Amino acid sequence: MGNALGTSDRPLRVAIVGSGPSGFYAAESLLTAAIKVKVDMFDRLPTPFGLVRYGVAPDHPKIKNVVKVYEKIAAHESFSFFGNVSVGQDISVGDLKKFYDAVIFACGAGTDKPLGVPGEHLPGSHTATEFVAWYNGHPDYRDRKFDLSGKVAVVIGQGNVSMDVSRILCKSVDELRNTDIAKHALKALAESKIKEVHLIGRRGPVQAAFTPPEIKEFVELKECDPILDPQYLNINPESQAELADPNSTIRARNWEILKEIAACSPANNPKRFVIHFLKSPVVLLGEKKLEKVVLEKNELTGPAGKQTARGTGIKEELACGILFRSVGYRGVPIPGVPFHEQKGIIANLDGRVVDNEKVVPGLYAVGWIKRGPSGVIGTNKADSAATVERLLADVPNLEACQHPDTQAVSDFFKTKKVRVVSFNDWQKIDAAEIERGKALGKPREKFIRVEEMLGVLEEN
Repeated sequence: MGNALGTSDRPLRVAIVGSGPSGFYAAESLLTAAIKVKVDMFDRLPTPFGLVRYGVAPDHPKIKNVVKVYEKIAAHESFSFFGNVSVGQDISVGDLKKFYDAVIFACGAGTDKPLGVPGEHLPGSHTATEFVAWYNGHPDYRDRKFDLSGKVAVVIGQGNVSMDVSRILCKSVDELRNTDIAKHALKALAESKIKEVHLIGRRGPVQAAFTPPEIKEFVELKECDPILDPQYLNINPESQAELADPNSTIRARNWEILKEIAACSPANNPKRFVIHFLKSPVVLLGEKKLEKVVLEKNELTGPAGKQTARGTGIKEELACGILFRSVGYRGVPIPGVPFHEQKGIIANLDGRVVDNEKVVPGLYAVGWIKRGPSGVIGTNKADSAATVERLLADVPNLEACQHPDTQAVSDFFKTKKVRVVSFNDWQKIDAAEIERGKALGKPREKFIRVEEMLGVLEEN
């Protein structure tokens, strides 16, 4: 090894930007490698775990248990956490490269794709991401306002995020009270006047992107009737072929649950969850705020496995007071890092960052910022391991950084007066949140402002 990186005398130094699942799985792969590695992880918030903390629905606590795995990774002697640090603002990528031999970007897909229809920006039209972050207590979204005074809500998209948004709107407050949902969100939902939630998908029931547990939950809600017109289950031959594919067990299970919903009689519960297929929004209408959405009926075209939705010209109007879009996500560019604008990801070739198809030495990407928004939490493990494998193969050719010292990184932030939050600091914040939740019968009551989190550390 010409540059001696990865030895006991000179461990390979890697910075990971982002502390969600893909970041932690990358750290795990590095720390269990056959060479010596020092990993420093950065997050712009004082709190780690990314979408596990701020994206997983509050009524899905079992999914959040994965943080126990991440806590074990963080306990490794060669791991450090730099929270409350914004890469691109508090420290440039150029400065990071002075302290690290390689940088892995694990910063996810932080914004929603637009619908691209007239009226999309009317008051009352929102992204699913902001609503999810709001009810999960994300500091950036604490002060968002959602008008829940109307009777009807519309959710565009049929992935699991759409299902989360719909379910939170359909659940009673009693079903949410003992979760870690943010206090301000629980209060607003308690005052909600929404009685109907309409889920709109552009393709058919076989192509829906949600998974069986998510659709099954609507059958089990205490105060909401799921509604599906049986006509939607009259599918074309191409969809029949997709459904019969032995590798499509998720589709087959979804289909059985949808048949169950279509066959059941409404129990006259206070709320209704109405599922629509083969429809797309073409315009949002309203004088001063959203009042209705115009939907165009679609038909499927193309061979099995590659069917796309095509408008028929037949339109209908659906009155609504609020709308959430969840039709895909894209990353946010970082200064100094090549970005693929069309795909909404960091430009990369199998995890190696590229600029005009030329590999940029020492820069890598994992997770959604590498491949786009696909898969579940566990998908990131193999994805991150694959990128780390390429990084390790590149080690002999990496240029050693100028200042291979984590203390030098800490000193850098001290000179810039950045209050870095260590993992030990985070554990104090974590303990305080859990204590706050006990009095309310909740697993935790999150701090929803960065100042509050830092205030805990001043008290200790």
